Amino acid sequence: MANKDINFSAEKGEIHAICGENGAGKSTLMKMLYGIEQPSEGDIYVKGEKVHLTSSAKAIEHSIGMVHQHFMLVPSLTVAENVVLGVEPKRGLSFDAKKAIQMTEEIAQKYNLPVPAREKVENISVGLKQRVEIIKALLKGAEILILDEPTTVLTPQETEELFVELKHLRDQGHTILFISHKLYEVKKLCDRVTVMRNGRMIGTRNIADVTEADISRMMVGRDVVEVIEKDKAKPGETVLKLRGVTCHNSTTGRKLLDNVSLDVKKGMILGLAGVEGNGQHELLEAIAGVERLSSGTITLNGKDLTNHSIREIREAGISHIPEDRMAEGTAKKLSISNNILAGRHRKAPFTGKILFNTKEIKKEADHLIEEYHVKCSGRDQEIGMLSGGNIQKVVVAREFSVEPEVILVDQPTRGIDIGAATFIRNRLVQLRDEGKAILVNSADLNEVLGLSDSLAVFHNGRISGYFEDSSTLTEEELGLYMLGVKEQSAEEIEEKFHG
Repeated sequence: MANKDINFSAEKGEIHAICGENGAGKSTLMKMLYGIEQPSEGDIYVKGEKVHLTSSAKAIEHSIGMVHQHFMLVPSLTVAENVVLGVEPKRGLSFDAKKAIQMTEEIAQKYNLPVPAREKVENISVGLKQRVEIIKALLKGAEILILDEPTTVLTPQETEELFVELKHLRDQGHTILFISHKLYEVKKLCDRVTVMRNGRMIGTRNIADVTEADISRMMVGRDVVEVIEKDKAKPGETVLKLRGVTCHNSTTGRKLLDNVSLDVKKGMILGLAGVEGNGQHELLEAIAGVERLSSGTITLNGKDLTNHSIREIREAGISHIPEDRMAEGTAKKLSISNNILAGRHRKAPFTGKILFNTKEIKKEADHLIEEYHVKCSGRDQEIGMLSGGNIQKVVVAREFSVEPEVILVDQPTRGIDIGAATFIRNRLVQLRDEGKAILVNSADLNEVLGLSDSLAVFHNGRISGYFEDSSTLTEEELGLYMLGVKEQSAEEIEEKFHG
């Protein structure tokens, strides 16, 4: 049961955090409040009135709006056209574009949320896209706003701007439900916090009365240390070299990576940071063979892997934990066993001359489930039935257990609980200490700074800054490089890598 005996209330004019491990029931509760799912028992009241939220349209009728983690915008339409979707102004039988712009600018001015109404969404920043989503909800009359992990794709500067905007909305009487795994943000922004665990409410506290550690204990039922403990790296020789790597989007022709060169050494974690869409994700995809190079080379121990197949790249010794564990990392209808050993079935000892060696397959699957602490009913359980954190552990177990030389990790802990995140981070540090070369892309700046020994920052498909020792880099300085406000020269970066 995803939710059981939930008693929850939020007051007018407050920012109320909802925290809990992955699988704790937060998403189900929010879906019920936004009409996507309906409760089997119990009642929901809005402004003292009992309501039946049978759809998102019904929720909007009752002044509830939601900004999803993955934006629901149409890139090819303008900001104004996106804002008025569903309530389009008409001039006769035609869409009234002038009125749409006027409506957008009026609501933006009213709530101090300026947006370029005439600009296409595909041309604006991530921070502005999120602002457009908020304006969309406000235009439809939202007085209660549900925000699902709203800072995941934002720079520190954009996060600060968002917090100012949310506090302004609160002061105008709006109620904001703020779902986040970032407890330091919860402490900084929110008035109260409600913690969920195993589908139940653990408690609601005034933010002023609790520490981050208190909230963590409520979430997981024990003390959790979020500091990433690691000794100073002992780098070995360079194993992976990228020279002049350039990629284009096959559909639009837009340049995704622009002349990127990197060296990756054994025993090092090289962090990749940048606002989403600036090339760091595409770099990992290019190395893994998912993106095709327009020009440039990728070599592993001197062997050219440029534009080789994904299978050839994996067999050469490169593992890849993709950004989307459900769409790219697993086959959700298959068992844990099939997913955790995917790609290894055709190799000894899991296959004989004709048939699979089911005994060895079961033995190895059980071993990995135990070693990586995957909470499940058994190896034959469908992987799609697991929580996000446990699905990620299955992907991690598969990619770490093939003895790779290089590990590509894209958003290692996005959307998973603190316990699973701590386990994965510690395992990455352990593999670094065993001599693996690791590249990590993470939108969680605390994570990428904590894990990384060196750091490459991306802006517009290029490296805007490279830091051999990331331990002295602050989030604020990192944000300036992510936004392109500060930028190292190509010669400076080249000298740091090859000088």
